[in-house]
Amino acid sequence: MSDDPSRFGKLHPGLEDSQAAEALRKEAKLGDAGWKREVERNLALGLSAAPSITDRSISTFSRGELPHFAGINTFLKAPYVEDVHQVGAYDAAVLGIPLDIGATYRSGTRFGPQGIRKISALYGAYYFELGVDLREQMTLCDLGDVFVIPANIEKAFDQISRAVSYVFASGTFPIMLGGDHSIGYPCVRGIAPHVNGNIGIIHVDRHVDTQEKDMDERMHTTPWFHATNIANAPPKNLVQFGIGGWQVPRAGVAVSRERGTTIMTITDIMEMGLDKALDIAMEVATDGTEAVYLSFDIDSVDAGFVPGTGWPEPGGLLPREALHIVQRVARETDLCAMELVEVAPPYDVSDVTALLATRVIVDVLATLVDAGKLPRQQPTWLKTEPAQEPWAL
Repeated sequence: MSDDPSRFGKLHPGLEDSQAAEALRKEAKLGDAGWKREVERNLALGLSAAPSITDRSISTFSRGELPHFAGINTFLKAPYVEDVHQVGAYDAAVLGIPLDIGATYRSGTRFGPQGIRKISALYGAYYFELGVDLREQMTLCDLGDVFVIPANIEKAFDQISRAVSYVFASGTFPIMLGGDHSIGYPCVRGIAPHVNGNIGIIHVDRHVDTQEKDMDERMHTTPWFHATNIANAPPKNLVQFGIGGWQVPRAGVAVSRERGTTIMTITDIMEMGLDKALDIAMEVATDGTEAVYLSFDIDSVDAGFVPGTGWPEPGGLLPREALHIVQRVARETDLCAMELVEVAPPYDVSDVTALLATRVIVDVLATLVDAGKLPRQQPTWLKTEPAQEPWAL
């Protein structure tokens, strides 16, 4: 299509090179084949509308994106894939991990996947700033939730590792909805056997989560001690970004010091500037690694913006900063998977915590599309032969 500026209306001379102008140019190039497929599917599954309805793209039963307030929620109203064996047909897949027995203070994150899915219905598939339409440019599905074992955290970990391993080995980009932060360990454990080479971890949080045990168990304060015991997820490539405040147990700090992980506090980020801090974080996580795993704890954001979490801490990131962080990580590293954890709907107010969680995920997806990383090509570091699942032995 032509980039003739007249196609976009009259632009103020000072805005011709603006992000908005670029977004208008990108939107003009987007097709509508995905939308047409969705309409055809909705009509086939939900019956054609009553004769009085002028818009014949509307079905009798709610299917797909519209109305945003209706339907049975999946993440972003994406198709629910009941047969997990079909996950390899999609570029990315969402899976819920409703585990909160690793919480050491306020439980409730077991409802996080439901809360995120519910408010995600507010969003459409089109992201104005980047000129990306997820419906047109990639395929996304929702696999539902992992069957966790609520009375046994180790058996729950085994279930999580098996689920993530299967999705990842299919070549699909996995997005895990927590759940408390203990899931970081079994998620990395499920991915690691399928990667030829090392994995870096960028952990955005207010808490280090590197203790070996907490109250004699592997809890949500311990995932990165155990993840960095995995041979190809070395501690030197773990970056903990945004740490600080009064909820950072000394036992975890001692482990980080002894193992040489990289901790960056909110003060570090303020003093050196967000982009400089991100440069360092990505340099560490990518040094000698083939892929990067993104772990985003919603409590990394200042507690005033995210009341619905188990360990709220004032003084954290602003929402705009959080979105900038995940966009740069998605664009500038070889991201292999992501998790979003610690959303606790029982403490949320007007779904604002779950809404920001949704935004973090869709911003990552849109950035991967804009950067040409989705639809996903077969990464050179992804093993094609069956990998051993040591947790299943």
